[in-house]
Amino acid sequence: MFSQGHAGANAYAKVGVETGVMGASPHRLVVMLYQGARQAIAQGRMHLQQGGPSAVAARGNAISKAIRIIESGLQASLNIEAGGEIAERLNALYSYMTRRLLEANIQKSEVMLVEVDRLLATLEEAWIGIAPEIARMAAQPSAESMR
Repeated sequence: MFSQGHAGANAYAKVGVETGVMGASPHRLVVMLYQGARQAIAQGRMHLQQGGPSAVAARGNAISKAIRIIESGLQASLNIEAGGEIAERLNALYSYMTRRLLEANIQKSEVMLVEVDRLLATLEEAWIGIAPEIARMAAQPSAESMR
């Protein structure tokens, strides 16, 4: 399907992503999940706008990828017990997002795709905003290590 030049570029990009994941902090991994879901939604929107029979499968694949990232990455990483009400609300929001993405694909609705992208963008921005606090907490010696 792709020329060998594209295969090399794709392999290089995959190594770059894998290297980024392996060296990333848990905080950075969540940012990467938000970015990956948003990128998949952007691809879904592009295929929706293109239309045509070949774009239908590509749109479905892109939207499915976004759903997998939300369900298997973001939602699965929630710790409801430790996170309390915030984690419960995020869990409900992630479930809502996956439903909307499914509806968007079935109804061919760019409006729904934009809605989910905006929700993810807001969460991503908030998550990035707490990075200094996370770094400060990580730099402090824990109570156990001081014993």
